Amino acid sequence: MLVSTQQYAQHFSKLTVEVDAKKNTLNVLQELTYYNESNDTLSSILLNDWNNAYADKNSLLGRRFSDEFVRSFHLAKEKDRGNTNTITIIDDSNLFLDWFRPDKYTDLIEVPLRQKMAPHEKRTFHLTYFVKVPNHRFTKYGFDERGGMNLKDWFLTPARYENHGFVRNSNANLDDIANGLSDFELGIKIPKDYSLNSDLDVVSSRKDLESTYYTLSGKSRTDFSLFLEPKSEFYSYKNDNVEVVTNLRENKLDDVQKALVIDRVVNYVKERIGPYPYQKISVSEADYERNPFYGLNQLPSFISLFPDEFLFELKFLKTYTNNYLKNTLHLDPRKDNWIYDAIQVYTMMNYIDEYHPNVKMMGSLAKFKLLKSFNLVNLDFNEQYSYYYMLMARKNLDQPLSNSKETLIRFNEKIASKYRAGLSLKYLDNYIDDSIVPKTIQEFYAANIGKPTYSNTFEQLLKKNAPKNIDWFFSTIINSRDLVDYKFENVSRTKDSVTFTIKNKTGTAVPIPVYGIKDKNVVFKKWFENIRKDSTFTIDRQHVDKIVLNYRNEVPEYNLRNNWKSLQGFFTSNRPFKFVFMKDLEDPYYNQILYVPTLQYNLYDGLYPGIRFHNKTILDKPIIFDANPSYATNTNSVIGSASFLVNQYIRDSRLFNIRYAISTSYYHYAQDATYLKINPLVSFSIREKNIRDNRKQSIGMRYSIVQKERSKFVENTAEDNYSIFSLTYSNTKSEITNHVNFDNTMQLSSGFGKISSEIQFRKLFNSNRQINLRLFAGSFLYSNLKNSNSYNFGIDTPNDYLFDYNLFGRSEKSGLFSQQFLMAEGGFKSKVIPNSANQWLLATNGSFNVWNWIEVYGDLGLVKNKGLSEKFIYDSGIRLNLVTDYFELYLPVYSNLGWEISQPQYSQKIRFIFTFDPKTLINLFTRKWF
Repeated sequence: MLVSTQQYAQHFSKLTVEVDAKKNTLNVLQELTYYNESNDTLSSILLNDWNNAYADKNSLLGRRFSDEFVRSFHLAKEKDRGNTNTITIIDDSNLFLDWFRPDKYTDLIEVPLRQKMAPHEKRTFHLTYFVKVPNHRFTKYGFDERGGMNLKDWFLTPARYENHGFVRNSNANLDDIANGLSDFELGIKIPKDYSLNSDLDVVSSRKDLESTYYTLSGKSRTDFSLFLEPKSEFYSYKNDNVEVVTNLRENKLDDVQKALVIDRVVNYVKERIGPYPYQKISVSEADYERNPFYGLNQLPSFISLFPDEFLFELKFLKTYTNNYLKNTLHLDPRKDNWIYDAIQVYTMMNYIDEYHPNVKMMGSLAKFKLLKSFNLVNLDFNEQYSYYYMLMARKNLDQPLSNSKETLIRFNEKIASKYRAGLSLKYLDNYIDDSIVPKTIQEFYAANIGKPTYSNTFEQLLKKNAPKNIDWFFSTIINSRDLVDYKFENVSRTKDSVTFTIKNKTGTAVPIPVYGIKDKNVVFKKWFENIRKDSTFTIDRQHVDKIVLNYRNEVPEYNLRNNWKSLQGFFTSNRPFKFVFMKDLEDPYYNQILYVPTLQYNLYDGLYPGIRFHNKTILDKPIIFDANPSYATNTNSVIGSASFLVNQYIRDSRLFNIRYAISTSYYHYAQDATYLKINPLVSFSIREKNIRDNRKQSIGMRYSIVQKERSKFVENTAEDNYSIFSLTYSNTKSEITNHVNFDNTMQLSSGFGKISSEIQFRKLFNSNRQINLRLFAGSFLYSNLKNSNSYNFGIDTPNDYLFDYNLFGRSEKSGLFSQQFLMAEGGFKSKVIPNSANQWLLATNGSFNVWNWIEVYGDLGLVKNKGLSEKFIYDSGIRLNLVTDYFELYLPVYSNLGWEISQPQYSQKIRFIFTFDPKTLINLFTRKWF
């Protein structure tokens, strides 16, 4: 049965729209009846115009695309951009009203009123404007290559008014427009061969020779969805509760199977939350793609870990609950978004518990005996949520759930914070029991359909219904990023009792359950509260052989590896060692050592296969070891590298990480000679208070100890054994449109001291032209070296005496591997003379793109060597910037050497950058998330 929305006085918009499918434009006539629902007198009104955010690369939308490394929006052609233009506004006295866009808001319109509007007064305005629909590839909203349109937030709507002011939210691609509640009547004219689908009710439709006319309506809404297609891919399912209009794709299911899934989900949500107040709801593929079930959506289509019906069910469940809540609960979707996330994920978790309790996180892989040793494979489906949250907590990147949505970094906004919100409700539900949480959700939903509401209303209702004090839940779990971490200490037992101390490692006091386990079965569960400092308890043993804190991971705890004690024999919490192939999730009951085959190459060692042993699970750890012994096929010798590091994360400081480490490596630097390098170091990482800011700073101190064998193939003018202290400072801010990096380095040793600075600047202009500039300055502070060029500043290739660079043939003076290029020190691409500086060097490098990834480059420099006057050097050429910093080619044209392009053996002058480091390449694609 459908319920009626509670009717409040609200705005009313009557829209008359004509669609031009060829030009992707909408001609809009709008009669807006504005209702001043507040007790304030208004001198102006504010309208949301989110479609116009696509018009400006410097809008909030454009800036977020830039700092999330989304290139397509900035490079888009004008025809692909959206805007709202030719706007006229007439009041009910038939007088034209002025309007303006507030400073820094390209997608809001403020309309000063000729006469102030009294509280609870209604006034009618007549608006006309053209809407240019954007390309859907930016946000999934807009026109697509088939000629269809997915329209969302495209018309002018009154902004939400609360606390004596308008909510001024710009479009940040977050689906969180803050509109005031309105009734809608839409008359729309579309081409005759197009179909229309919407979650509004169809009042009437008619056709003529050229067009189809629809009249639609809806009440008590903040927005609606509209889909125009030349050939409709939508289908409709209707039961006693609601009509579902959807185009979710799952071609392997027939209509009956889809209908059964949809019916089950619709009924479940109705029972657990409440009846949907409208006749129709849309659930589109675009809605799902904007907020997919992360993990499943990353798998290639040919990998099928779950039955097709389960995949469709999960997609529909996630998208339906999201649209259902957004359409019915009218919270401020930016400030109070955690309420939507909490109810959605909590409902999804309960649904899986009820209908699919035995499904594993990795689906059918759990059936393979070969994979049984992987914790990742054995994890229950719902357990994955806590690991996604912990992924960010272990990186010191988690944020409070109550943070406004636009302040969240992308991984938190899309994944971690959503999942933690649902886990938090699940945690509270387990703690207070008696179905208080689900009953409160139903009560909150029923009381707030069809009217504006707030997160504190939900908080007050939960506190009123809970039989215990739950202030800690909001102050700690929702409104802070305080870490929770408990462990056992001083455990003793008798035949009938167990005495133990629970140590609070972080000082964050929230309830924690203690489980008694026997033969992997739960014998008892007891909650302990208010443990602000170490507390000792005695409980009945009940013949259990193990006690475990937080056994089912209900509490969002930072570390589960210290949560259990065995009560058998000489009971201990020492975990046995477990060797795991490749990568795995952290298993709290084992010391995991992961191993993986490696295959690397350099010219002198040849191909060197090896085995890498480490303890890096998917979650970061405070202590990490990594050893990679290898066998060099060219020299028939054992080589390799190893490292040991300790991470100290600081929670509430811009200095968020201190890393202490020691590393060593042993490889050949020539055919007949090896080097051994040992590097103890400490580094300090600094971030901005706004952790969405891409600016990062670091300070590093390193002591490099190098021992080299002598080689008859390489001129050995430097010491065979030497030690160098390095102090570095780096300040980087990087995004698609701007990249600025400043590095300052000082090196001190018994033989020399030198200092250098480097500034890199990359700018992508509105014209889609990109310029790259770099300035390097270096000088020796002192030098006691005689007849040694090994520590000089390199002009075209740096002297890699610290063995820091990934060079395939580091000692080569000719041949292909001598052409490998590194943007370091002088940064010249041509091998000019002189090729190094033993006193000081000043160099600048620049490039400018002429077409896509084809650029022209030029380098200028001043070189000063002892006993010689300064020399001016230069070169120029073509840069093929295929993947910046990862794969590039440099074709010299003209330099101090003359016209290089016409000189013999030109192919040997071409320089290349090539990175074959999987971690480096992965960072290229994951940087937008963190």
